Amino acid sequence: MTLKAICIVLGGGQGSRLFPLTATRSKPAVPIAGKYRLVDIPISNCLHSGINRIFVLTQFNSASLNKHIKNTYHFSSFTNAFVDILAAEQTPTSISWFQGTADAVRQSLHHLSVHEFEYVLILSGDQLYQMDFIEMIEQHEAKKADISIATIPVPAADVPGFGILKTDEENWITSFIEKPKSNFESWRSEVSEEMEASGRIYLASMGIYVFNRKVLYDLLQGNERTDFGKEIIPQSISNHKVLSYQYEGYWTDIGTIPSFFEANLELTDDIPSFNLFDKNHIYTRSRMLPPSKISGPTLTNTIISDGCIINASHITRSVIGIRTRIGFDTIIENCYIMGSDNYQTLEQIAQSRLNGTPIMGIGDRCCIKNAIIDKNCYIGNDVRINCDGELENGDYDKYTVMDGIVVLKKRAVIPDGTII
Repeated sequence: MTLKAICIVLGGGQGSRLFPLTATRSKPAVPIAGKYRLVDIPISNCLHSGINRIFVLTQFNSASLNKHIKNTYHFSSFTNAFVDILAAEQTPTSISWFQGTADAVRQSLHHLSVHEFEYVLILSGDQLYQMDFIEMIEQHEAKKADISIATIPVPAADVPGFGILKTDEENWITSFIEKPKSNFESWRSEVSEEMEASGRIYLASMGIYVFNRKVLYDLLQGNERTDFGKEIIPQSISNHKVLSYQYEGYWTDIGTIPSFFEANLELTDDIPSFNLFDKNHIYTRSRMLPPSKISGPTLTNTIISDGCIINASHITRSVIGIRTRIGFDTIIENCYIMGSDNYQTLEQIAQSRLNGTPIMGIGDRCCIKNAIIDKNCYIGNDVRINCDGELENGDYDKYTVMDGIVVLKKRAVIPDGTII
Protein backbone atom coordinates (compact mmCIF):
# COMPACT_ATOMS: atom_id res chain seq x y z
CA MET A 1 0.00 0.00 0.00
CA THR A 2 2.95 2.31 0.58
CA LEU A 3 3.61 2.88 -3.11
CA LYS A 4 -0.10 3.28 -3.88
CA ALA A 5 -0.56 6.37 -1.69
CA ILE A 6 1.20 9.68 -1.28
CA CYS A 7 0.24 12.23 1.38
CA ILE A 8 -0.20 16.00 1.47
CA VAL A 9 -0.39 17.71 4.87
CA LEU A 10 -1.91 21.18 4.68
CA GLY A 11 0.15 23.60 6.75
CA GLY A 12 -2.78 25.90 7.50
CA GLY A 13 -3.47 29.59 7.04
CA GLN A 14 -2.83 32.45 9.43
CA GLY A 15 -4.32 30.60 12.42
CA SER A 16 -5.78 33.82 13.84
CA ARG A 17 -8.08 31.98 16.27
CA LEU A 18 -5.00 30.54 18.01
CA PHE A 19 -3.37 33.95 18.47
CA PRO A 20 -1.02 34.73 20.24
CA LEU A 21 0.39 31.20 19.91
CA THR A 22 0.48 31.77 16.14
CA ALA A 23 2.01 35.24 16.29
CA THR A 24 5.43 33.91 15.20
CA ARG A 25 4.63 30.34 14.09
CA SER A 26 2.09 28.50 11.94
CA LYS A 27 -0.62 26.37 13.59
CA PRO A 28 1.05 23.03 12.79
CA ALA A 29 4.23 24.27 14.51
CA VAL A 30 2.48 25.05 17.83
CA PRO A 31 3.95 22.87 20.62
CA ILE A 32 1.60 20.27 22.11
CA ALA A 33 1.89 17.88 25.08
CA GLY A 34 5.15 19.44 26.23
CA LYS A 35 7.48 18.00 23.58
CA TYR A 36 5.68 17.61 20.24
CA ARG A 37 4.39 19.90 17.49
CA LEU A 38 0.87 19.62 16.06
CA VAL A 39 2.24 18.58 12.67
CA ASP A 40 3.78 15.50 14.32
CA ILE A 41 0.27 14.04 14.71
CA PRO A 42 -0.70 13.59 11.02
CA ILE A 43 2.86 12.65 10.05
CA SER A 44 3.03 9.99 12.78
CA ASN A 45 -0.36 8.61 11.76
CA CYS A 46 0.94 8.32 8.19
CA LEU A 47 4.17 6.59 9.18
CA HIS A 48 2.35 4.08 11.39
CA SER A 49 -0.01 3.42 8.47
CA GLY A 50 2.92 2.62 6.20
CA ILE A 51 2.58 5.84 4.18
CA ASN A 52 6.05 7.35 4.14
CA ARG A 53 6.03 9.80 1.23
CA ILE A 54 4.69 13.02 2.68
CA PHE A 55 4.62 16.63 1.49
CA VAL A 56 3.87 19.41 3.99
CA LEU A 57 2.49 22.57 2.36
CA THR A 58 3.45 25.76 4.18
CA GLN A 59 2.83 29.48 3.75
CA PHE A 60 2.33 31.69 6.85
CA ASN A 61 5.00 31.98 9.56
CA SER A 62 6.63 28.84 8.18
CA ALA A 63 10.23 29.18 9.43
CA SER A 64 9.61 27.34 12.73
CA LEU A 65 7.69 24.54 11.00
CA ASN A 66 10.32 24.16 8.27
CA LYS A 67 13.09 23.92 10.86
CA HIS A 68 11.20 21.33 12.90
CA ILE A 69 10.55 19.07 9.91
CA LYS A 70 14.14 19.40 8.66
CA ASN A 71 15.50 18.41 12.09
CA THR A 72 13.02 15.61 12.74
CA TYR A 73 12.19 13.39 9.78
CA HIS A 74 15.24 11.61 8.40
CA PHE A 75 15.15 8.33 6.52
CA SER A 76 17.68 5.80 5.27
CA SER A 77 19.30 6.31 1.88
CA PHE A 78 18.00 2.85 0.97
CA THR A 79 14.33 3.86 1.01
CA ASN A 80 12.15 6.20 -1.02
CA ALA A 81 10.57 7.65 2.14
CA PHE A 82 10.55 11.42 2.72
CA VAL A 83 8.82 14.26 4.55
CA ASP A 84 9.39 17.32 2.38
CA ILE A 85 8.34 20.95 2.72
CA LEU A 86 6.51 22.55 -0.21
CA ALA A 87 6.45 26.28 0.51
CA ALA A 88 4.22 28.68 -1.41
CA GLU A 89 6.26 29.85 -4.37
CA GLN A 90 6.00 32.05 -7.42
CA THR A 91 6.24 30.24 -10.76
CA PRO A 92 5.73 31.27 -14.40
CA THR A 93 2.15 29.93 -14.18
CA SER A 94 1.30 31.14 -10.67
CA ILE A 95 2.41 34.33 -8.95
CA SER A 96 -0.04 34.29 -6.01
CA TRP A 97 -0.06 32.90 -2.50
CA PHE A 98 -2.16 29.82 -1.77
CA GLN A 99 -5.78 31.00 -1.88
CA GLY A 100 -7.28 28.01 -0.04
CA THR A 101 -6.86 24.29 0.59
CA ALA A 102 -7.63 23.21 -2.97
CA ASP A 103 -5.52 25.99 -4.49
CA ALA A 104 -2.55 24.95 -2.32
CA VAL A 105 -2.77 21.40 -3.63
CA ARG A 106 -3.30 22.63 -7.21
CA GLN A 107 -0.13 24.71 -7.11
CA SER A 108 1.80 21.69 -5.80
CA LEU A 109 0.60 19.05 -8.27
CA HIS A 110 3.70 19.36 -10.46
CA HIS A 111 5.83 18.24 -7.51
CA LEU A 112 3.67 15.11 -7.08
CA SER A 113 3.65 14.12 -10.74
CA VAL A 114 7.22 12.76 -10.69
CA HIS A 115 6.18 10.07 -8.17
CA GLU A 116 4.36 6.79 -8.67
CA PHE A 117 1.02 6.62 -6.80
CA GLU A 118 -2.66 5.81 -7.25
CA TYR A 119 -4.17 7.70 -4.33
CA VAL A 120 -3.57 11.07 -2.68
CA LEU A 121 -4.26 11.33 1.05
CA ILE A 122 -4.92 14.94 2.09
CA LEU A 123 -4.67 15.84 5.80
CA SER A 124 -4.89 18.88 8.02
CA GLY A 125 -1.85 19.85 10.07
CA ASP A 126 -3.75 20.97 13.18
CA GLN A 127 -5.85 18.05 14.45
CA LEU A 128 -5.34 15.60 17.32
CA TYR A 129 -6.30 11.98 16.61
CA GLN A 130 -4.98 8.45 15.97
CA MET A 131 -6.12 6.75 12.77
CA ASP A 132 -5.00 3.90 10.53
CA PHE A 133 -5.24 5.43 7.05
CA ILE A 134 -4.71 2.05 5.39
CA GLU A 135 -8.20 0.97 6.52
CA MET A 136 -9.64 4.07 4.88
CA ILE A 137 -7.72 3.51 1.66
CA GLU A 138 -8.63 -0.19 1.56
CA GLN A 139 -12.34 0.70 1.86
CA HIS A 140 -11.89 3.35 -0.84
CA GLU A 141 -10.27 0.78 -3.13
CA ALA A 142 -12.76 -2.02 -2.40
CA LYS A 143 -15.76 0.20 -3.15
CA LYS A 144 -14.09 1.70 -6.25
CA ALA A 145 -14.71 5.22 -4.95
CA ASP A 146 -13.43 8.37 -6.63
CA ILE A 147 -13.20 10.34 -3.37
CA SER A 148 -13.40 9.24 0.28
CA ILE A 149 -14.05 11.58 3.19
CA ALA A 150 -13.32 10.65 6.81
CA THR A 151 -16.38 11.54 8.89
CA ILE A 152 -17.14 11.61 12.59
CA PRO A 153 -20.50 11.75 14.40
CA VAL A 154 -21.02 15.02 16.28
CA PRO A 155 -23.82 16.42 18.50
CA ALA A 156 -26.17 19.18 17.36
CA ALA A 157 -24.21 21.83 19.29
CA ASP A 158 -21.13 21.19 17.12
CA VAL A 159 -22.91 21.14 13.74
CA PRO A 160 -22.42 24.88 12.91
CA GLY A 161 -18.66 24.43 13.01
CA PHE A 162 -18.41 21.63 10.45
CA GLY A 163 -19.27 20.54 6.95
CA ILE A 164 -22.19 18.12 7.45
CA LEU A 165 -23.10 15.32 5.05
CA LYS A 166 -25.72 12.63 4.47
CA THR A 167 -25.07 9.08 3.30
CA ASP A 168 -27.14 6.20 1.94
CA GLU A 169 -27.17 2.68 3.39
CA GLU A 170 -23.88 1.84 1.62
CA ASN A 171 -22.06 4.93 2.95
CA TRP A 172 -22.11 6.81 -0.37
CA ILE A 173 -22.41 10.54 0.30
CA THR A 174 -25.60 11.94 -1.21
CA SER A 175 -25.51 15.55 0.00
CA PHE A 176 -23.23 18.01 1.78
CA ILE A 177 -23.73 21.36 3.50
CA GLU A 178 -20.97 23.63 4.80
CA LYS A 179 -21.39 24.79 8.44
CA PRO A 180 -25.21 25.09 8.67
CA LYS A 181 -26.28 27.55 11.38
CA SER A 182 -29.94 26.48 11.82
CA ASN A 183 -32.68 24.17 10.55
CA PHE A 184 -30.32 21.24 10.15
CA GLU A 185 -32.46 18.60 11.90
CA SER A 186 -33.10 16.81 8.59
CA TRP A 187 -29.36 16.19 8.25
CA ARG A 188 -29.21 13.55 10.99
CA SER A 189 -27.58 10.28 9.86
CA GLU A 190 -27.46 6.60 10.67
CA VAL A 191 -24.76 6.06 13.27
CA SER A 192 -23.85 3.30 15.72
CA GLU A 193 -25.99 2.72 18.81
CA GLU A 194 -23.19 4.08 21.01
CA MET A 195 -23.00 7.32 19.03
CA GLU A 196 -26.78 7.70 18.95
CA ALA A 197 -27.02 7.17 22.70
CA SER A 198 -24.58 10.04 23.25
CA GLY A 199 -26.50 12.35 20.89
CA ARG A 200 -23.84 12.29 18.17
CA ILE A 201 -26.20 11.87 15.22
CA TYR A 202 -24.75 14.20 12.58
CA LEU A 203 -21.85 13.22 10.31
CA ALA A 204 -19.16 15.88 10.10
CA SER A 205 -16.28 16.02 7.66
CA MET A 206 -12.91 15.64 9.41
CA GLY A 207 -11.05 17.36 6.58
CA ILE A 208 -9.32 14.05 5.74
CA TYR A 209 -9.66 13.04 2.09
CA VAL A 210 -8.54 10.27 -0.26
CA PHE A 211 -8.62 11.08 -3.99
CA ASN A 212 -7.87 8.88 -6.95
CA ARG A 213 -4.93 10.43 -8.74
CA LYS A 214 -6.76 11.16 -12.02
CA VAL A 215 -9.85 12.47 -10.20
CA LEU A 216 -7.80 14.95 -8.19
CA TYR A 217 -5.98 16.27 -11.25
CA ASP A 218 -9.23 16.56 -13.22
CA LEU A 219 -10.98 18.43 -10.39
CA LEU A 220 -8.19 20.92 -9.80
CA GLN A 221 -6.84 21.70 -13.24
CA GLY A 222 -8.44 24.20 -15.57
CA ASN A 223 -10.58 25.99 -12.96
CA GLU A 224 -10.30 28.50 -10.12
CA ARG A 225 -11.99 26.61 -7.28
CA THR A 226 -9.88 27.26 -4.18
CA ASP A 227 -11.37 25.23 -1.29
CA PHE A 228 -12.14 21.54 -0.77
CA GLY A 229 -14.87 21.95 1.85
CA LYS A 230 -16.72 24.85 0.26
CA GLU A 231 -16.37 24.00 -3.44
CA ILE A 232 -14.62 20.80 -4.55
CA ILE A 233 -16.45 18.32 -2.28
CA PRO A 234 -20.03 19.70 -2.61
CA GLN A 235 -19.70 20.04 -6.37
CA SER A 236 -18.29 16.52 -6.79
CA ILE A 237 -21.11 14.62 -5.08
CA SER A 238 -23.47 14.73 -8.08
CA ASN A 239 -21.01 13.38 -10.65
CA HIS A 240 -18.44 11.36 -8.68
CA LYS A 241 -18.57 8.37 -6.34
CA VAL A 242 -17.91 10.01 -2.96
CA LEU A 243 -17.64 7.64 0.00
CA SER A 244 -17.86 8.23 3.76
CA TYR A 245 -15.33 6.52 6.01
CA GLN A 246 -16.98 6.76 9.42
CA TYR A 247 -14.57 7.09 12.35
CA GLU A 248 -15.68 6.95 15.97
CA GLY A 249 -12.41 7.32 17.85
CA TYR A 250 -10.95 10.39 19.53
CA TRP A 251 -10.56 13.41 17.25
CA THR A 252 -10.44 17.11 17.95
CA ASP A 253 -9.84 20.10 15.71
CA ILE A 254 -7.33 22.40 17.43
CA GLY A 255 -8.94 25.60 16.20
CA THR A 256 -9.22 27.91 19.22
CA ILE A 257 -7.35 28.69 22.43
CA PRO A 258 -9.99 26.95 24.63
CA SER A 259 -9.97 23.78 22.48
CA PHE A 260 -6.16 23.75 22.42
CA PHE A 261 -5.97 24.31 26.18
CA GLU A 262 -8.46 21.56 27.02
CA ALA A 263 -6.90 19.08 24.58
CA ASN A 264 -3.57 19.46 26.38
CA LEU A 265 -4.98 19.26 29.90
CA GLU A 266 -7.05 16.17 28.99
CA LEU A 267 -3.75 14.37 28.37
CA THR A 268 -3.21 14.41 32.15
CA ASP A 269 -6.36 12.34 32.84
CA ASP A 270 -5.82 8.90 34.37
CA ILE A 271 -7.02 7.30 31.12
CA PRO A 272 -6.92 10.07 28.49
CA SER A 273 -8.97 9.86 25.31
CA PHE A 274 -5.80 10.48 23.30
CA ASN A 275 -3.25 7.88 24.34
CA LEU A 276 0.34 9.17 24.38
CA PHE A 277 1.45 5.74 25.59
CA ASP A 278 0.02 3.78 22.66
CA LYS A 279 2.33 1.48 20.69
CA ASN A 280 1.77 3.83 17.75
CA HIS A 281 3.63 6.61 19.52
CA ILE A 282 4.10 10.14 18.21
CA TYR A 283 7.33 10.83 16.37
CA THR A 284 9.07 14.12 17.01
CA ARG A 285 12.49 15.72 17.10
CA SER A 286 15.05 13.75 19.11
CA ARG A 287 16.67 15.89 21.78
CA MET A 288 19.65 14.85 23.87
CA LEU A 289 18.24 16.30 27.09
CA PRO A 290 19.01 15.24 30.66
CA PRO A 291 16.29 13.60 32.76
CA SER A 292 14.04 15.93 34.72
CA LYS A 293 15.04 16.78 38.30
CA ILE A 294 12.18 17.20 40.77
CA SER A 295 12.61 18.27 44.38
CA GLY A 296 9.77 18.85 46.83
CA PRO A 297 6.50 19.32 44.92
CA THR A 298 3.28 17.36 45.22
CA LEU A 299 2.35 16.28 41.69
CA THR A 300 -1.20 15.38 40.71
CA ASN A 301 -2.21 14.41 37.15
CA THR A 302 0.83 16.11 35.71
CA ILE A 303 2.94 15.41 32.62
CA ILE A 304 6.59 16.46 32.88
CA SER A 305 8.81 16.50 29.80
CA ASP A 306 12.57 16.02 29.57
CA GLY A 307 15.19 18.33 30.97
CA CYS A 308 13.12 20.12 33.65
CA ILE A 309 14.29 21.43 37.05
CA ILE A 310 11.28 21.68 39.37
CA ASN A 311 11.21 22.87 42.99
CA ALA A 312 7.54 23.86 43.22
CA SER A 313 5.13 23.45 46.13
CA HIS A 314 2.48 21.61 44.14
CA ILE A 315 1.51 21.09 40.50
CA THR A 316 -1.99 19.92 39.57
CA ARG A 317 -3.47 18.90 36.20
CA SER A 318 -0.74 20.51 34.17
CA VAL A 319 1.59 19.80 31.25
CA ILE A 320 5.19 20.90 31.80
CA GLY A 321 7.25 21.28 28.61
CA ILE A 322 10.92 20.65 27.93
CA ARG A 323 13.62 22.52 29.88
CA THR A 324 11.11 24.15 32.24
CA ARG A 325 12.59 25.64 35.42
CA ILE A 326 10.16 26.25 38.34
CA GLY A 327 11.25 27.84 41.62
CA PHE A 328 10.53 27.03 45.27
CA ASP A 329 7.06 27.28 46.88
CA THR A 330 5.34 27.90 43.54
CA ILE A 331 1.80 26.66 42.82
CA ILE A 332 0.78 25.57 39.31
CA GLU A 333 -2.83 24.52 38.61
CA ASN A 334 -4.48 23.72 35.25
CA CYS A 335 -1.64 25.05 33.14
CA TYR A 336 0.23 24.22 29.97
CA ILE A 337 3.81 25.45 30.28
CA MET A 338 5.59 25.00 26.95
CA GLY A 339 9.12 25.22 28.31
CA SER A 340 12.25 26.67 26.74
CA ASP A 341 14.38 26.27 23.62
CA ASN A 342 17.63 26.49 25.58
CA TYR A 343 19.12 26.64 29.07
CA GLN A 344 20.62 29.71 30.62
CA THR A 345 24.19 29.19 31.81
CA LEU A 346 25.04 29.50 35.50
CA GLU A 347 26.84 32.74 34.68
CA GLN A 348 23.73 34.17 32.98
CA ILE A 349 21.56 33.16 35.93
CA ALA A 350 23.98 34.79 38.39
CA GLN A 351 24.06 37.98 36.31
CA SER A 352 20.24 38.13 36.16
CA ARG A 353 19.99 37.79 39.91
CA LEU A 354 22.62 40.47 40.36
CA ASN A 355 20.62 42.77 38.08
CA GLY A 356 17.32 41.92 39.76
CA THR A 357 15.78 40.57 36.52
CA PRO A 358 13.90 37.25 36.16
CA ILE A 359 15.67 34.14 34.92
CA MET A 360 14.18 31.99 32.19
CA GLY A 361 11.34 29.92 33.63
CA ILE A 362 9.14 30.52 36.68
CA GLY A 363 10.45 32.04 39.90
CA ASP A 364 9.84 31.35 43.61
CA ARG A 365 6.52 31.75 45.47
CA CYS A 366 4.45 32.20 42.29
CA CYS A 367 0.80 31.24 41.78
CA ILE A 368 -0.28 30.41 38.22
CA LYS A 369 -3.70 28.98 37.34
CA ASN A 370 -5.61 28.34 34.09
CA ALA A 371 -2.81 29.59 31.89
CA ILE A 372 -0.76 28.78 28.83
CA ILE A 373 2.85 29.90 29.19
CA ASP A 374 4.47 30.09 25.75
CA LYS A 375 8.13 29.27 25.21
CA ASN A 376 11.11 31.13 26.65
CA CYS A 377 9.20 33.24 29.17
CA TYR A 378 10.89 34.93 32.13
CA ILE A 379 8.61 34.99 35.17
CA GLY A 380 9.99 36.59 38.33
CA ASN A 381 9.38 35.80 42.00
CA ASP A 382 6.03 36.34 43.76
CA VAL A 383 4.11 36.60 40.47
CA ARG A 384 0.37 35.81 40.46
CA ILE A 385 -1.32 34.89 37.18
CA ASN A 386 -5.08 34.28 37.09
CA CYS A 387 -5.26 33.61 40.83
CA ASP A 388 -7.29 36.62 41.97
CA GLY A 389 -10.72 36.67 40.33
CA GLU A 390 -12.18 36.65 36.85
CA LEU A 391 -10.38 38.42 34.00
CA GLU A 392 -11.90 40.18 31.01
CA ASN A 393 -11.10 38.96 27.51
CA GLY A 394 -8.52 41.08 25.74
CA ASP A 395 -5.08 41.31 24.16
CA TYR A 396 -2.41 43.07 26.18
CA ASP A 397 1.29 43.77 25.73
CA LYS A 398 2.62 40.57 27.28
CA TYR A 399 -0.45 38.33 27.44
CA THR A 400 -3.91 37.60 26.06
CA VAL A 401 -7.02 36.59 28.03
CA MET A 402 -9.63 34.38 26.38
CA ASP A 403 -12.53 32.61 28.11
CA GLY A 404 -10.78 32.67 31.49
CA ILE A 405 -7.45 31.44 30.08
CA VAL A 406 -4.36 33.64 30.30
CA VAL A 407 -1.91 33.09 27.43
CA LEU A 408 1.51 34.51 28.23
CA LYS A 409 3.23 35.47 24.98
CA LYS A 410 6.48 33.96 23.78
CA ARG A 411 9.57 35.51 25.42
CA ALA A 412 7.45 37.63 27.77
CA VAL A 413 9.32 39.09 30.78
CA ILE A 414 7.20 39.36 33.94
CA PRO A 415 8.92 41.29 36.78
CA ASP A 416 8.85 40.25 40.45
CA GLY A 417 5.53 40.82 42.21
CA THR A 418 3.43 41.23 39.06
CA ILE A 419 -0.28 40.38 39.37
CA ILE A 420 -2.27 39.43 36.25
